[in-house]
Amino acid sequence: MLEVFIDAATAGSPQVSACGVFIRGEGHLIKWSEYLGEMDNHTAELTALVKGLQLAQGLTAGMVSVKSDSQVTVDAFEREYTKNPRFKPILEEALALSKSFEYCFIKWIPDSQNRAADDLARKELRAHK
Repeated sequence: MLEVFIDAATAGSPQVSACGVFIRGEGHLIKWSEYLGEMDNHTAELTALVKGLQLAQGLTAGMVSVKSDSQVTVDAFEREYTKNPRFKPILEEALALSKSFEYCFIKWIPDSQNRAADDLARKELRAHK
C-alpha cells in the first residue's frame, strides 16, 4: 500500500500557493513539490490531491491511502461532490485518477501528522517569494 500525504501552502496578496506530496510504501520514498501560482488555499489543496494521485499512478495500481489535513478536500473526495464551481473540475480529475487504483481512499489527519508534505509545500512557496 502507498501512503500519499498531501498539503498546500498559501500566502500573500494576491494569494500564491505551492503544494507538497510525500509518498511512502511499497519500497518508495518520494518528496515532491510544485509552485502553483495564484490560487486560494482550498484550490491548492485539491490540486495537491490531483498531483499526489498522478505521482502514485506511476508507482502502483494497487491500494492508495491519501492523507490530508484539509477537511474540505477530504469531504469533497469522500462525497464525490462539491457545490463550488471552481473546485468541480479539479475534483473530477482526482476522482478519475482514483479509478486507476484497485482501492483508493482518503483520510483526514491533523497538521502534526502531515509535517513532511507541509514542509515541502512551505519550502516551495518560500523559494518563489
